[in-house]
Amino acid sequence: MFGIVIIAQLLAFVLVLGGAGSGDAWTNLSLVSLFVQWVALTGAALLCGVRRWLVPHGNLRAALISYGLLLIVTLAISEAAYRLVGPVAAPAEWHLDFVLRNLLISAIVSALVLRYFYVQFQWKRNIEAETRSRFEALQARIRPHFLFNSMNTIASLTRSDPALAEQMIEDLADLFRVTLSEGRRLVSLDDELLHAQRYLNIERMRLEERLRVEWSVESLPRELPLPALTLQPLLENAIYHGIEPLAGGGTIRIMGRLEGNEAWLSISNPRPPSGSRLRSQGTRTALENVRQRLQAAFGGDRVTVDETPDSYAVHLRLPLPRGGAT
Repeated sequence: MFGIVIIAQLLAFVLVLGGAGSGDAWTNLSLVSLFVQWVALTGAALLCGVRRWLVPHGNLRAALISYGLLLIVTLAISEAAYRLVGPVAAPAEWHLDFVLRNLLISAIVSALVLRYFYVQFQWKRNIEAETRSRFEALQARIRPHFLFNSMNTIASLTRSDPALAEQMIEDLADLFRVTLSEGRRLVSLDDELLHAQRYLNIERMRLEERLRVEWSVESLPRELPLPALTLQPLLENAIYHGIEPLAGGGTIRIMGRLEGNEAWLSISNPRPPSGSRLRSQGTRTALENVRQRLQAAFGGDRVTVDETPDSYAVHLRLPLPRGGAT
């Protein structure tokens, strides 16, 4: 609305400087400004009021209706302005000229303004579509590397413990169902933690007591939104680069905290000695994937990494849902 006021005032300046009126310049400016602001604000309010009614119509029809409404507003306010000021300030023969001139100016300006808003709308829609496509492409690239290890574990359990093998298959199927899903871009923290626990259950069957996990996420709201399978690739990295190379395994810590209107979710793991850290120098594709998906969903860089000789931690900065923590 403020932008409309500014544009209308600039138009008033142009009309006065272009000689749209005669006599004292400041008086003309005040009258022209009042008239233009009335037309602009009334037209904007009318279009906002009929916006829902225009939605079912196509772009061209909606634009023509909007254009016609703006001209009707200009005609009505021009007539009202002349009846209020004209009989005193202008002869009667100027009536038609006054109305037609205002309609002509309104026709040109309204066409330009509607075209501007249409181009802006198309640009925003293209940006949203591009962001959505990039997000879905990143989501589709998540294919857990643990698949082959999991299948080998399932194969070994098929004879020794069929019930456990069946449970592992169910957890694996649930994870891939989320991976291949074309549904919601964002899921709740509650759902994401459930997927993470299923993944850890699968890895725990393979690594047994070498894998230990500590959770401390009680302070985070369970409805906190984040992209699906944000935690799983980070946990996979923690296991592959941190837990597996250690003979005695280690502990993965998943912690959450609130700071202002943001939530922080951290995943930390131990690191092998530098001399045996060849695996940890591998691909950072998963981390970069998570970084880009969070940026596409919430904007800005929302991933930070802390490294020490003995530990590695990834911190995710997430916006709290409206209403804050519950």
